[in-house]
Amino acid sequence: QVQLVESGGGLVQFGGSLRLSCAASGMLFSISGMGWYRQAPGKERELVAQITLGGSTNYADSVKGRFTISRDNAKKTVYLQMNSLKPEDTAVYYCHDIGTGSWGQGTQVTVSS
Repeated sequence: QVQLVESGGGLVQFGGSLRLSCAASGMLFSISGMGWYRQAPGKERELVAQITLGGSTNYADSVKGRFTISRDNAKKTVYLQMNSLKPEDTAVYYCHDIGTGSWGQGTQVTVSS
């Protein structure tokens, strides 16, 4: 059974930084593409960033240049470094395993103005 556990969310001021982590278990992490999504109140869940098996990355236009996705296959963990945070980044952030379609439980990120 695949399990994804996010951590690192919290309350941060405008312009601040956070690093989210997603620890995976029960899957062949090294062969899975991984992604971070977010869902703000009243809005649909949207893609934030993806990282492929080979380490190629893809970002939503709204976070390009501010967020960085990375992975550590030995630790079975994917990260999302978020810099220059804005109030519009406020959302629940979810980790996603592209291979199995599994989701984590989400971690809240709140950016105050």
